[in-house]
Amino acid sequence: MKPFLLLATRAEDIPADEEYALFLRFTGLTPEQLVRVRLEAGPLGPVDLDDYSGIFVGGGPFNASDPWERKSAAQRRVEAEISALLDEVVARDFPFFGACYGVGTVGAHQGALIDGTYREPISVVEVRTTAAGRTDPLLCALPDAFAAFVGHKEAITRLPDSATLLVEGDGCPVQMFRVGANVYATQFHPECDVEGISTRIRAYAGHGYFAADELELTLSAVRRLPVVHTGGILRAFVERYAR
Repeated sequence: MKPFLLLATRAEDIPADEEYALFLRFTGLTPEQLVRVRLEAGPLGPVDLDDYSGIFVGGGPFNASDPWERKSAAQRRVEAEISALLDEVVARDFPFFGACYGVGTVGAHQGALIDGTYREPISVVEVRTTAAGRTDPLLCALPDAFAAFVGHKEAITRLPDSATLLVEGDGCPVQMFRVGANVYATQFHPECDVEGISTRIRAYAGHGYFAADELELTLSAVRRLPVVHTGGILRAFVERYAR
């Protein structure tokens, strides 16, 4: 089997390594089958899509809607590298799955309106599949409504015509979409469990996701509903595209 590629952007080692471990766990892949590149650490370099079964993009600290002058040099580089990669990915309809930062990568690439209108505090919310989502190969085995981990400063306010809405929510209308047949992006975090998101909550305290005195409240918020279905989306992606 050709490996999958995971593009990561977390600069902090503990949450970055835990994210990789969670992707391994929920996809069922081994480290040899899931090659990780930490984009925040250096340039991506050439990527031959024919060397891989598919591509994952993890979550991260970058916001596509930030003003250009506020973006760091690393963020500008990463955005340019992923956008260039997506030119080929979308043209070939190559298997791609962006988790949370997928909204800022695939969404921005396709011309979605991304802003802070539908930002969500770190928590667990109930989301629902659309009619298109209920027949999508990655979602058809899931219930029509399921719990998911969220926590983001920006979201898609308007999807472009090239995208198909698959999962929606009350607080954030665009929770998952697809471009073409094989390019996916989620706003929620399918790669998380309670322990993993709790690690991120502690690591990113002070990064604007919640107030300084809301740490314990936020840790409690991610335990208010059991999240049991979202990891299966990643497994379904691997089962569909491994070659």
